[in-house]
Amino acid sequence: MQKNKLPTIVEIAKKLNVSASTVSRALHDHPSIGLVTTMRVHKMAKELGYEVNKSAIYFKERKTYTIGVIIPNLSEPFFSSALTGIEDIAEQNNYNVIIGQSLDNFEREKRIVENMKDHRVDGVLVSLTKDTSTYDHFENLKKYNIPVVFFDRVPARKDINFVACNLLSGMLQAMTKLVGMGHSRIGLINGPAKLAATLQRLEIYFKCLKENNLPVDQDIMVATTLAKSDNVKAIKKLLALENRPTAVIVFNDYVVLDCIAAVKAAGLTVNKDISFISFANLPIWEYMDTLPLASIEQFAGQQSCMATEYLFKMIEKSDKASTSNETYFQHIIDSQMIDYSL
Repeated sequence: MQKNKLPTIVEIAKKLNVSASTVSRALHDHPSIGLVTTMRVHKMAKELGYEVNKSAIYFKERKTYTIGVIIPNLSEPFFSSALTGIEDIAEQNNYNVIIGQSLDNFEREKRIVENMKDHRVDGVLVSLTKDTSTYDHFENLKKYNIPVVFFDRVPARKDINFVACNLLSGMLQAMTKLVGMGHSRIGLINGPAKLAATLQRLEIYFKCLKENNLPVDQDIMVATTLAKSDNVKAIKKLLALENRPTAVIVFNDYVVLDCIAAVKAAGLTVNKDISFISFANLPIWEYMDTLPLASIEQFAGQQSCMATEYLFKMIEKSDKASTSNETYFQHIIDSQMIDYSL
C-alpha cells in the first residue's frame, strides 16, 4: 500500500483472505455475515485506517445528506437564532447544513440557489431577500426533486411550503398598550415594498387603527429600504411634521435602533417626546440604555425548527412514489409583544 494512500475494501479483503463483498457487508454489519468475521473486518479496517467512501454511498442512495439554508444575513441575531434551530434538527437527522447569505440581494440569492442545486442538496430552507419578487429559481428545483420550505420572509403565495409568524396578535397588543398610554397619533415606519411582511404589517396597522377608532393619516406612514440612511430619513420625515406622531410602530428592531439614534441627535427623549414599538425582540436590548417601549417576538427558533422538520418530511416523501394530489406543509405561529417598560 502506497504511503499516504487510503486503504480500500479490496486491500482489507486480501489481508483477511475473504471477498471484497464480504468486507463491504461486514462493514455495514449485514446480518448475512457472521459475528466473528464482522469483528475481524472492523478490527482490520481500524488498523489500516480505512474510511467509508461516503460519495459512493451518496451516489447509490441518490442523497447527499445535506440541506441548504439561504438567509439574508447571518450577523443578525434573528437569523443566527434561526440557524441554530435548523442545525439542531439537521443533526438529529444525521444531515449536514450548507449556508448561503443572500445579503438581501436578489441576484445573489439566485446564484446561491443555483450553487446548491449543482451540489445536489436534498432540500432547501429559505428566508427571502427584501427584493425577491419572482420565484422561478425556486420552481426550477422541482425538476431535480429538491423540496423547498420558506420561513419568516415567505412569498405571498398559497402553493408553497412555509412557516411564518402571524403579526396580528403582537400588533394588537402593541396598539392596545399605546392607546392605553394615551397615544392617539400612532405612526408607522414600514419596510421594502416587495416584502410580503411589509404588506402584512400595513394591513394589520389599518386593522388596529380601526379597532381602536383611530383615523388613517397617510402623513404619518413612511417606508424604508432597511438601509441605515433610509431608516434615518424615514424617522426625520416624521419628526419634521408640524403635527408629528407621539408613537411609532417600526418595521423591526434594526430600524428602530437607527430611529432612536436620530431622535437623540435631534435633542429629543425616546419614549417621552416620541415612543417606539418594533418587531423581532432582539437579545441586544438587554445591554442597551435606551429601549423601545416593547418589541414583538416572532420566534425565530420555533419557526426554523418547524420549517426544518417539514423539509425532512418532504425529503422522506420524495423518496416514495409521488402522488398527483400535492399537499403543502404550512404553519403560522402567533407573535407576542414583549413589554420592556414594565
